Amino acid sequence: MIRWIMLPRIVSSRLCLALGCLLFTSATLAQTYPMRPVRFIVPFGTGGAADITARLIAQKLSESLGQTFVIDNRTGAGGIIGAELAAKSPADGYTVVLGSFGTHVANPSLHKKLPYDPIRDFFPISLVAMVPSVLVVHPSIPAKTIGELIAIAKAKPGALSYASSGSGTGTHLAGELFKNMTNVSFS
Repeated sequence: MIRWIMLPRIVSSRLCLALGCLLFTSATLAQTYPMRPVRFIVPFGTGGAADITARLIAQKLSESLGQTFVIDNRTGAGGIIGAELAAKSPADGYTVVLGSFGTHVANPSLHKKLPYDPIRDFFPISLVAMVPSVLVVHPSIPAKTIGELIAIAKAKPGALSYASSGSGTGTHLAGELFKNMTNVSFS
């Protein structure tokens, strides 16, 4: 899973225009960004990989820029709630969102209509993490290899289940891809 820090797209053009204007005015050159706390929206749950990543980044940004970056976890709907909040926030550079595969690739593929446009409404700032997916099984499942897991699943269709972080998330889609590629059935 890839995570991005994104700004609403309109910010990038306005920010460039503002920076250009600042070059011609000496009074405003003394002002630095950020002048007030920055809202850092994380469209996923507290304590998860995205939240931990955002908190580490926010801490370093706060230290280097001398301003607070406030983490705002807005979970739900596979990241749609947080991404929508970011897209509809004022385009003033004081709201960033930790976008992901889910918010900007999967959701547009899974939903006919989103309350945001992942291309038009956001501008990528930086790639911050690549999160691998790992397949693990409970010790009660007698599979020691993927081949053994597939054999068990085929012998007992629907008897095994898998967990994900929510519908449309990277872990959910990885599970569905695994089922599709191996022709097995999980509940």
